[in-house]
Order: sequence, then structure tokens, then C-alpha cells
Amino acid sequence: MKFTHDVIVIGGGAAGLTAAGGCALFGLNVALIEGGKMGGECLNNGCVPSKAIIAAAKRAQQARMQLAMGVTLAPPQISWAGVHKHIHDAIAHIEPHDSQERFEEMGCQVIRERATITGKHSVEVGGKTLTAPRIVIATGSKPALPPIKGLANIPYLTNENLFDLGQLPGHLIIIGGGAIGMEMGQSFRRLGSEVTVINPGRLMGRDDPETVAVAAERMAAEGVIFVNHRAEEVTSDADGINVRVSDSRIITGTHLLIAAGRRPNIEKLGLEKIGIDTNKNGVIVDARRRSSVKSIYAIGDCRDGPRLTHVSGYEGSNVALEITTGLPTKVDWKALPWCTYTDPEVAQIGYTEMAAREKFGDAITVIKEGFDHNERAIAEGASEGFLKLILKGKKVIGASIVGQGAGELLLPWSQSITGKSSTFAMGSAIIAYPTRSEIVKAAAFAAWQPIVFGALPKKYASFLAKMRRAVN
Repeated sequence: MKFTHDVIVIGGGAAGLTAAGGCALFGLNVALIEGGKMGGECLNNGCVPSKAIIAAAKRAQQARMQLAMGVTLAPPQISWAGVHKHIHDAIAHIEPHDSQERFEEMGCQVIRERATITGKHSVEVGGKTLTAPRIVIATGSKPALPPIKGLANIPYLTNENLFDLGQLPGHLIIIGGGAIGMEMGQSFRRLGSEVTVINPGRLMGRDDPETVAVAAERMAAEGVIFVNHRAEEVTSDADGINVRVSDSRIITGTHLLIAAGRRPNIEKLGLEKIGIDTNKNGVIVDARRRSSVKSIYAIGDCRDGPRLTHVSGYEGSNVALEITTGLPTKVDWKALPWCTYTDPEVAQIGYTEMAAREKFGDAITVIKEGFDHNERAIAEGASEGFLKLILKGKKVIGASIVGQGAGELLLPWSQSITGKSSTFAMGSAIIAYPTRSEIVKAAAFAAWQPIVFGALPKKYASFLAKMRRAVN
């Protein structure tokens, strides 16, 4: 069969751009197909705009704490137009990195159309049929809509239109207490909105409950209202949008944000016609990210698996390496990190304590170090939070961190979990003083403290001291 390309990548978000760019840089003939905006969700309505609004909200909150450390600030004056501009300036600044022009310079043929997969080696796009030995699906995900009565009849927000609001909500009701709901809940509250978060279960359910509790307590102190009930019906009237929850309460607000998870964006690709297996979470893939049709890969949010931008980039790199070298590349989630950018941040890598106890029982050890013993944190008046280290023997299998800049402290634990470093090496490292990263050394050293200062070392030190006294 004569192919038009070496590889066809469908989707111009984090996963697809990494895969297409990697293959092109190796000299392959790549078709990159994107029917929407280049950059995908992360650039246009995910990571970038959300972190921009978080930054603006943090600035407002710092000014709201008018007297601290002997310094008095003026109360914040918030311009929603200015916040909106900051968000979209951030997107515009990063856009060239993900642009069609940049990937054409790399050697990709970029096609701005919707695609349908017509065979194990063929894709139809713009009235033409493209063929390649390998096809990569990287079409991402979109907001999942919960089955709430009346929702279809109400104007609601998702992350896809939240950042285009023309005015600041008076009272933002958020359905969903995951990362998006928590980050946006705190941000809009700090910018001046009333905020109610409705979530029937644990907030940020995949994270360590102790770390989440610290962030939730701060948010509640700032005025975010949490409702631990299920949203059952949505209506609207002259007063605004009304949400009836499972205890029969009615919560009324001006705007409604749905932040109840994601679903794969795989409709209209023609997957069922060519026998690609899927489930409610997306394309079913093996460890190499191959679908049930082995010439077709699925990476990023469109496949069944973790949905994080850095995971998309990791999978895109793996697939590019496999396609260009022919060497199998398998994903490894044992050191998977993530961070929710509330203030304080909630960061996680590997096992939480709960997950580790479920799998290993009493074979694990938990070490906890608080930022209230970290000199830099104390000096900056930001000693809230802690680091919790999960060990099996002396091997790190997980770390949960809550505190200012918690996400920045995940890298050492990635190195340790993957065997590129050890608790002994980190515990004996020289670290600049004073830094928040000293908490990493403190936790790592604590893993060895019972041995270093155990009975045998003490006995040996005592023997040496006795010998020196005798000689002198």
C-alpha cells in the first residue's frame, strides 16, 4: 500500500502536538489535523486561563489582608475587564508556541478540518483521504454534564466559556468539588463573587483527605460555602438560577458553573465502524497506548486513563519515540504527579496514605513534616500545611503535600519513587537555607533517623568516646 504520510495525528492539543512535533523532528512525513483551535483545552480554556485568573485572585487577596508583617496595604480595587484582559493576554503570549506556523516549520502538514477514521490506515479530512502506517488519536475531552433535572433549559457555564464572561458573577454556584471547582471557587470568591460549591462526596476525591481539608478550611474562612449534598434540579426565575439539593434546600445564584468531570471527545471519528473498542471513559488502550486496532494509538484525554496535561505530553513523547524508533514504550504511573492550585496548593505523587493502606496494610510507614517547623515558611508568614511521606520499607511510594508552592516540591519524590534517587541521598543532601525545600530533606532524613540514631550506632559512638577518654 502506498501511503500519503508516515503518521497521521488527529488533535492539536498537548498530546497531539507533542506526538506530531516529535515525529516531524525525526524527519517523518506528518499530517496534523485540528478542527478547532490549536493548543487544545489547556491553552484555550484550561490550564493557562485558569492559572491566570488564580494569579489575579491571589493578588486581590494579598491586598485584602491589609495589615500584615507591619505593612499596611490599600483595599483591592478589582476591574473584571482588567482580569479578563490578563487572562487573554496570557493565552495570546503562549499561542505562538502551539501555532500552526510553528508546527509547519517543524515539517508537519497542518490541516484545519474535522477528521473521520475510515480504516486502520486511512483518515478522511476535507474531502480527501490520507493514509499512513500509524494513526494517533489525540482529540481530548470536554465537560461532562451531570444528569440534573432542568439543566438543559438553563444557561450554564463550563470551563469552555467561563473565561469569556463579560462581567464578574454576583453569586457563582459551582456543581463539582474537583480541581476545577475548587480552583475557580476560591478565585471568584477572592475577586468579589459570592461562591457556593455543591459536591455530594469528598472534595477532590483522589487526593489525600488531610491535605484537602487544609485547603477547604482556608477557602471556607475566605467565604466559600460548601454544600455536601447532591444537586437534583435546576430552574430559573427573576431572582436568578435556583439549584435544589438533596436536602430540599434551594440555592439561588446569578451564574452556574458545571465542573463535574470530563468525558472523551471521540464522537464522529468513526471508531465503532472500524472496530476500535471504547467505554464511557474513552478509547481502551494497552500500556503502549495502542487501541484494539494496533496501528491506531490513542493518547491524552480521549483514552481511558488519567486526564492531565503533563500526562498528555508524556504519552505524546512515548508514542513519538515508539513510532520513530520501532521500540515499544510503556506508560508507568507509579510516580504520577498532580497539583490543584488552590491557595494553599494541594499536590500528590504516587500513592496517597489511604490507597497505600488499602493495598499494603500495615507494611507502610507514614512520615509527616509540617511547614510550621520550616524556617522560611515561618519567616514569610506562610507556615500552613505539611508534607506527608508514604514509605514501604525505606522505599518512597507516595507523597502528599499541602502548602504554599506545594507543586514545586514534587520533583524530588518523582526521582525517589522511580529509583533515580533515595531517601538516604536526599536526607544527606546540602540544601540552601532557608528554603521551603528543606521540608523534603527533613522528611527524607526522618525515614532513616531510627537507624542512624539506633542502639547499634549509639553503642559504637559510646565505645569511641570511651576509647578517646582513655587515650587522652
